[in-house]
Amino acid sequence: MLEYHVTTDVEKSIISDWKYAGDYSIYNSIPYEEQLSNHSGFGNPCNNYYSFYDGTSLVGYINLKEKESDVVLGVGVHPDMCGKGYGQTIVKLAIELSKVVFGEKTIYMEVRSWNTRAVKCYEKAGFHIIGEPYRKTTPIGEGLFYRMQI
Repeated sequence: MLEYHVTTDVEKSIISDWKYAGDYSIYNSIPYEEQLSNHSGFGNPCNNYYSFYDGTSLVGYINLKEKESDVVLGVGVHPDMCGKGYGQTIVKLAIELSKVVFGEKTIYMEVRSWNTRAVKCYEKAGFHIIGEPYRKTTPIGEGLFYRMQI
């Protein structure tokens, strides 16, 4: 069973240094210090990050960002741990945590349409695609996204 806690500054710095390969390199982050100075990502006080551990190994994190009527869930899994089932477990725990913290607000995710690995993972955790893909510009670039919710 994975354990989790509110992400520390040290963990935010470690996660910011994770490097993904190939198409997934779009998820590589800028240094934590820059995020703090830009008030973006881990430096945005509106975000609620939690770190997930398998024993002593940091395997992933989530962000639960409360909106007026719903909650946006963001997920990151350590590059070496992708494809090993951690994502699905983390998402299921995130759903439970969101209900405790934010009540019955709808939880949704925005997933790049080309990221079939993530879409399949989130579907296994109970999410499904709502509507048609839409174009969106994010801090890491423009893309075509699916809205997924439970």
